[in-house]
Amino acid sequence: MTRRLAQVAKKVGVSEATVSRVLNGKPGVSDTTRQAVLSALDVLGYERPTQLRGERARLVGLVLPELQNPIFPAFAEVIGGALAQSGLTPVLCTQTKGGVSEADYVDLLLQQQVSGVVFAGGLYAQADAPHEHYRRLADRNIPVVLVNAAIEDMGFPGVSCDDGVAVEQAWRHLTSLGHERIGLVLGPGDHVPSSRKLAAARVLGDLPDEHVARAIFSLEGGQAAATRLLDRGVTGFICASDPLALGAVRAARRKGLAVPSQVSVVGYDDSAFMNCTEPPLTTVRQPIEAMGRAAVELLNAQIGGGSVPIEELLFEPELVVRGSTGQAPRP
Repeated sequence: MTRRLAQVAKKVGVSEATVSRVLNGKPGVSDTTRQAVLSALDVLGYERPTQLRGERARLVGLVLPELQNPIFPAFAEVIGGALAQSGLTPVLCTQTKGGVSEADYVDLLLQQQVSGVVFAGGLYAQADAPHEHYRRLADRNIPVVLVNAAIEDMGFPGVSCDDGVAVEQAWRHLTSLGHERIGLVLGPGDHVPSSRKLAAARVLGDLPDEHVARAIFSLEGGQAAATRLLDRGVTGFICASDPLALGAVRAARRKGLAVPSQVSVVGYDDSAFMNCTEPPLTTVRQPIEAMGRAAVELLNAQIGGGSVPIEELLFEPELVVRGSTGQAPRP
């Protein structure tokens, strides 16, 4: 008991006596401090006293596919901050290769009786991935919000950046620079945001199948995919993420090609430090702040018992032109 008091007190930044008063239902503690102590109990994995268990559920799961891509820590910062401002405690759940899966995290969150879950990227975006754990959340009436495009009929509200507009901005930018052989580096074939990008590109201009390459979402994946497209004569690249775009830049350099004088590359996200790369990366910026706050508003509405339309809110991206794009090379 003494160890528990000390850990909770340290977590919240209050005295052990204050924690004891909360646990024993004594007066003299502000509502804010009281709620912080109860949330700390949850986060540290301690059972609440019996008389306080009915007040559980100020925790919100924030499930991310990874932290290596800077876009996900950026979403975590915005969403976590907005949750805290709403009196909710975010519980960060990050998947690792060979480690805890998204479904495992859902089970853990259900055990903790969370108020809701925000998924910022995940298996809901892949048509061929398992989705049973989402149904478990729906069956328990747990409020859920999805960030970025999902497969059809998930049954949850979501916020997304408009993938079609993003590709249109990148495509028109490259064609204005004289590029005619434009290629796309996308995620897996069942990845919904990538499918939307591909559909938009096919409407915009001539895009042969051999100018579309699939990759895992990593710098190495982008490099491998871009190498194939370079061998097919592509000079302008539209990539489905910033790490993929950095891989394309590396692929060009490994072939002795200069960026942007011989090859132009456009990323997607405008994640941290993309203005510090060499050359600085032209990319399509997701409005992370607006999307993250909208996701929390949708979650709060559900937690409060309000009716939330099961639809997708689309946010407008913004092309940020930097040094990785230039005039197409002359024949």
